[in-house]
Amino acid sequence: MKKDEKNRQEPAVSCPSAVKEQKCSGTADSLDAFLEQQKMDGRMQKIKHKIIVLSGKGGVGKSTVAVNLSISLSLSGKKVGLLDVDIHGPSIPKMLKLEDSRISVIDGVIQPVEKGGMKILSIGFLLHDRDDAVIWRGPMKAGVIKQFLSDVAWGELDYLIIDSPPGTGDEPLSVCQMLKNPDGAVIVTTPQDVAIVDVRKSINFCRQLKIPVIGVIENMSGFVCPKCGEITQIFKTGGGEKMAVEMKVPFLGRIPIDSAIGVACDAGTPFIYHYNKTETGKAFEQIIEPILALTEPEKAVS
Repeated sequence: MKKDEKNRQEPAVSCPSAVKEQKCSGTADSLDAFLEQQKMDGRMQKIKHKIIVLSGKGGVGKSTVAVNLSISLSLSGKKVGLLDVDIHGPSIPKMLKLEDSRISVIDGVIQPVEKGGMKILSIGFLLHDRDDAVIWRGPMKAGVIKQFLSDVAWGELDYLIIDSPPGTGDEPLSVCQMLKNPDGAVIVTTPQDVAIVDVRKSINFCRQLKIPVIGVIENMSGFVCPKCGEITQIFKTGGGEKMAVEMKVPFLGRIPIDSAIGVACDAGTPFIYHYNKTETGKAFEQIIEPILALTEPEKAVS
């Protein structure tokens, strides 16, 4: 029986041409990967600061923070790009009233959608129907994220804000590994323990990948009365700040619940642009100060 089994074994590959073909194929793959990386590095070098907006929990208002953070930086005179890498639930087009926008390709380079001086890109711009479901596994998602970084005419930017989906899975991991040296991550949470338990994992995610945590934002912290402007603590408050202290990362501030935020998002009119004088608008302005401070050393040198 053993002799028969031995006779049925596949012969070892001994053809020199087959070996050479494998080596050539491997070399070609390596060269393609090298050229792709060079192209990506060339585009990313033109962007001064790359910031990822993360949260380990869904429904905490992460995309709302990303949009208003981008607009706040733009209103401060910065050149800003906003990249939405939430492949399965892109909400940036809706929040900026760009649902009907489509990208164009010029000389093989993807042209981002522009609005108010910002350059914006989302998988939502590629869908034939806004209700289409994107049913992709990890490799396909990583592939399109790579294209969003290497094949897009981002040009020279002060900031690229990257809105990631909740969790610590394919999309945020792909972005962080491809960027190599992002300036840091902004972590969004709500005050409740059920959110904080998951958001703590995002901080550990950053630490494992050696990505600086710029700070934690506590969203939906209290409710702003639309009539008198008084802030009422509907839910517990301070959970995000307490977590930041425990995890030894900066706390950027609290953003209260404001009915105008929901109205603005649904209407595609960014909150910070129209309501910057409100308590919530002032909270956003305070939050961007540490991010604007990233450019201060450059000013000091010049």
